Amino acid sequence: MTRPCIVRDLGRMSYADALAIQESIARERKAGQGTDHLLFTEHPHVVTIGRNGRESNVLASPELRREKAIELYEANRGGDVTYHGPGQIVGYPVMDLKEWKRDVGAFVRAIEQTLIDTLEEFGIRAFGVPGLAGVWVETGDSGPSKIAAIGVHLSRWVSTHGWALNVNTDLRYFDYIVPCGLTKPVTSMERMGVQADPEDVKRVLARHFGRLFDFDMETQAKTPELTGALR
Repeated sequence: MTRPCIVRDLGRMSYADALAIQESIARERKAGQGTDHLLFTEHPHVVTIGRNGRESNVLASPELRREKAIELYEANRGGDVTYHGPGQIVGYPVMDLKEWKRDVGAFVRAIEQTLIDTLEEFGIRAFGVPGLAGVWVETGDSGPSKIAAIGVHLSRWVSTHGWALNVNTDLRYFDYIVPCGLTKPVTSMERMGVQADPEDVKRVLARHFGRLFDFDMETQAKTPELTGALR
C-alpha cells in the first residue's frame, strides 16, 4: 500500500534555512502529524562538517572561504566533510521510517538506488561501493569517482538531510575539502558528458524515490508562498 509524500522544490536556499524547514516538518512527523516530504533545493557555496567530521578536512583557509563566499556549517548528519553549491540537486527526504522500514541500512541503500536508477536513465552507469557512502561511477584508470554524496540523520525514526547529486557543479570547489574524508576524485553528470536539465533530473529522482519507498508522490508548485508556509 502506498503512502503520500509531498515533493516540494525550495529553489536556491541557504543551508541553514533549508535545515530549519526540514526540522519543522520533522517535528510534525515525530508528533504523528503532517505528511512525509521530499524536498529539493540548491545551496549557495557551503562546506558542511558532519558528526564524524574533522575540521582538518576543510583545506580552505578562513581568508579563502571569505574570498570565495563559502560558508562553513557544522551539521548533525552522519559523515565527514562535504561541499554543496550551484549545479547540485540536493534532496532531503523528511519521512517517518516507522511507516516504511525501521532499518537505517535499508534506508541508505534505497537512497543509493534512487540515484543509481536515475543516472541510468540519463545514460550513466553508477553504483554503490561497500563501506563507502554515496554513489560512484567509473572514470578510467583513476578508479571510481563520486558523483553523489549521501549523509542522513535519524531522530525517533524520522529522517533529515539526504543527498547531493552533482549535475553541472563547478568541481574546482571540491579542491577546498577532502570530500567525506576520502582522497578520491569527484565528478558530475556534465563531466560524464551528459547535459541534463535539472528539472528533468528532479522529476526522475522523485519517480524512482516514490517507487522504492512505496510512496504516492504529490508534486507541489515551487512558489514563495509554499516555501514560506513550511517555516
